[in-house]
Amino acid sequence: MMIPERPVLERRVLAALDGAAGGGTRIPVVLGGCGTGRTSLLLRLRDLIGRTSAQYVNVEAIATTPERFLKSLVEASPFSAHPYGRTQGAEPGTRESFDASLAFLDTARVSGHAPVTFLLDEFLELRTFESFPGLRTVLRDLIGALGSSGNRFVLTTRYAARAERLLRDAPALFEIIRVSPLTAAEIRATLPGAPVSRTVSGSLEDLDDRARDDLARLVRALSDGRPAYARLIAETAAALAERDAADPVSALSALLAPGGALANACRFCYELRLHRARGYGALKAILSVLADEEPLTLTKIALRLNRTPGSTKDYLSWLEDVDLIESREKRYSFIDPMLRLWVRLHGRPAPPSEEDIAREVQAYVIQRLPQGDAAPGLAMAGAADAGGDREKTWGIIEID
Repeated sequence: MMIPERPVLERRVLAALDGAAGGGTRIPVVLGGCGTGRTSLLLRLRDLIGRTSAQYVNVEAIATTPERFLKSLVEASPFSAHPYGRTQGAEPGTRESFDASLAFLDTARVSGHAPVTFLLDEFLELRTFESFPGLRTVLRDLIGALGSSGNRFVLTTRYAARAERLLRDAPALFEIIRVSPLTAAEIRATLPGAPVSRTVSGSLEDLDDRARDDLARLVRALSDGRPAYARLIAETAAALAERDAADPVSALSALLAPGGALANACRFCYELRLHRARGYGALKAILSVLADEEPLTLTKIALRLNRTPGSTKDYLSWLEDVDLIESREKRYSFIDPMLRLWVRLHGRPAPPSEEDIAREVQAYVIQRLPQGDAAPGLAMAGAADAGGDREKTWGIIEID
């Protein structure tokens, strides 16, 4: 299973670039957390627009120093470079290099005339340049340059709160687009073709439409609609189906075990966001508190931390700044429920046992499946068919 194409999202981004809704060309700013498919979207847009007219730039990978950023940007570009602002025989400094990068983004053309499209993935990473002399306003300078350019741009970032704050006073042509969770239909379209059920005799048989719909809804519930999570759960369930009935719940347990692909993905997201925030240790403590119980008010969190409400409020704001938690009606909770499950399992002195994983995954599954949801029907898929000749294709893990 590949991260699926998102035609509706792609059309919205392309419509903004083309000014299809009126009001002229706009600059889409795509916001989505870890594993929501932002990079896949940009790479597909590059192919849809054409690789001779669009350049994908992984800003996070090349935002080291302004000089090296300029060099990487220009050398990898399909567009011709120009010595913007350079003094003959001299290497540009930090400010000159950044200005040259902005100039390149502004004036690059196809065959010297047609505007081009730059796809800037994780554009907020340019913030790292603000530690260099003369570059205290890097992001504001970037927004100003892009807003007045004749070229087209698509920006993405995993840091929604920071992007919205940056663009609060930006020109109206910047259009924020939030990546929505996958629908059950989108997940269904990308399910592996492997069979997910067996007859009593053990021979393979294809999954019928109703069971496939149920499986897609279950994968969506377990993954919270995040493409990367859904892909891992579906692929692992398909692999398990080669030996037994496909079981997304067992797949989730395997993926969250120490060294599992989903455990590693959650660890990456957890550490990446915490290292972009202040107060690393205290923030981990708050996430541990919320992993035990959520939602909680500021006062309850402060009591559990044995800290003052004032300092706790600062810690919470730093976690909100990197989109790890959110506040609703003055109660705080994780944004990503899978990440909360990972903290419950792996935020402990020793790796979780099989029993620990089974217990926590069971609680997670029960919580993720609302009463009356059709997905639990998969648990009894075919049980009533042919007088009960079929085996159950998955089930909640039994805990002694």
